[in-house]
Amino acid sequence: MADSASILFNPRTYDPEHFDPETRRQLRATIDWFEARGKRRLIEDYRSRAWLGDFLDFAAREGLFATFLTPASAAGKDDQRWDTARIAALNEIFGFYGLDYWYAWQVTILGLGPVWQSDNAEARARAAELLAQGEVFAFGLSEKTHGADIYSTDMLLTPDGDGGFLASGSKYYIGNGNAAGLVSVFGRRTDVEGPDGYVFFAADSRHEAYRLVKNVVDSSKYVSEFRLADYPVAPADILHTGRAAFDAALNTVNVGKFNLCTASIGICEHAMYEAVTHASNRILYGRPVTAFPHVRRELTDAYVRLVGMKLFSDRAVDYFRSAGPDDRRYLLFNPMTKMKVTTEGEKVIDLMWDVIAAKGFEKDNYFAQAAIEIRGLPKLEGTVHVNLALILKFLRNHLLNPVDYPAVPTRLDAADDAFLFQQGPARGLGSVRFHDWRTAFDAYADVPNVARFREQADALCTFVETAAPDEEQSRDLDLLLAVGQLFALVVHGQLILEQARLTGLDEELLDELFAVLVRDFSTHAVELHGKDSATEDQQSWALGAVRRPVVDADRSTRIWERVEALSGAYEMGQ
Repeated sequence: MADSASILFNPRTYDPEHFDPETRRQLRATIDWFEARGKRRLIEDYRSRAWLGDFLDFAAREGLFATFLTPASAAGKDDQRWDTARIAALNEIFGFYGLDYWYAWQVTILGLGPVWQSDNAEARARAAELLAQGEVFAFGLSEKTHGADIYSTDMLLTPDGDGGFLASGSKYYIGNGNAAGLVSVFGRRTDVEGPDGYVFFAADSRHEAYRLVKNVVDSSKYVSEFRLADYPVAPADILHTGRAAFDAALNTVNVGKFNLCTASIGICEHAMYEAVTHASNRILYGRPVTAFPHVRRELTDAYVRLVGMKLFSDRAVDYFRSAGPDDRRYLLFNPMTKMKVTTEGEKVIDLMWDVIAAKGFEKDNYFAQAAIEIRGLPKLEGTVHVNLALILKFLRNHLLNPVDYPAVPTRLDAADDAFLFQQGPARGLGSVRFHDWRTAFDAYADVPNVARFREQADALCTFVETAAPDEEQSRDLDLLLAVGQLFALVVHGQLILEQARLTGLDEELLDELFAVLVRDFSTHAVELHGKDSATEDQQSWALGAVRRPVVDADRSTRIWERVEALSGAYEMGQ
């Protein structure tokens, strides 16, 4: 039986023995660097908006980014590869200590995406060398006027007559734009109309024609606005042209947005240690705060939600690493990690904050920054609504049209995930097929709340077959998003169960977690019932899908005891 300490990341006991020796060494070295820095310095740097120079110096000395972010095709050392499993582990560690550190790494990943997808050998070699030197990267896609609407880019490339271009325009909300050795910039040619005119090119933030305007946020994260003024783009700087540039943009986001889920997990884990420790030692009306039933429920709900976040994200890694031209299931599980796991993170923080109340504002705690930074993750790399709309494209095939696939094993092997940079055209989502989601539920049919949730999942299939939105309702995004939330819960539950089976998670914890998911499904069903355009059939279905979780007071008490055991299990040194 897994205990609470073995499920959550704890720097005191962390030993990722499933990774190769060099990966283990670098992960441990990263933890040790943060622990030696101490909580007071960590918080002060956050409050003073200090640039992350010391951290980046450490990462350069260790070769951290070069080891983790150089694919085997560009590697100069044996340990260099693009391994989603260990990238996820580092995301969690960075989130645990501070999202600012994660952000510098995350936008480096985004900046590298168009490079590693490119056939430009010179640019790839330059990127590998810059990584080896400890440089960071940036992803110049979004703009102040258009956001990430790449159809409308105003970064214009004018032919210079010698096979190159002069690039002029501005980019907005570009992380690392102040220091990137290479910025992957998206623009369009002035002499070519339509998609054939798109261009991705490599720029250097130190070039005189690159003008840094400002940091657009009040943070250590340097989220820049920059402008190019007749920036010379040589043929050697061109990464992609035409439709391939468009695809590179979307496929890069596919790779990058997966990282948000594990960053969210790290934030919640650190905050949970603080919250449970505080609540367990706080006396109100002569009793510990944790003696109150509502406090126990809120902290237990927060804990099981966090366990669910970890289970789902860990299993999604396997589908990423096993993806290929004939298996693109990751295209559903990716926006799920970005949307569902990060919004679960917000719920986890809110539940704990309701318990610790004013303590959550205090400047000497990690929790104060966790409560702020957890809000950003659902809103980065596409809003919740954008990703829910994307998830809906897979609904019918996932629920109703399963096909056979070979079983996907746990993927912790030291392999290079080359397909992520060979994804091909970013289209055809409606044709992606999935294995039967019911198999995961069948394996736990005897767990009361899994069975109860299965009733709701089956009901959603009936809804799709008999009461799905008609053509007019399909233009009502407000209604569709409510349906998307119900579908997302089914997918969330499926991968949780798959990972539970692979890891031997005990059924009692699973039962408590699915009690929460049953309540969530009922909440979204009631929301659908209240939508303005919901038909009578849809309203009737929604109320019929409401279920009460199977209550077991003894089970809940035993799960609470696991949560209570987190008190004092970890506290960062000063």
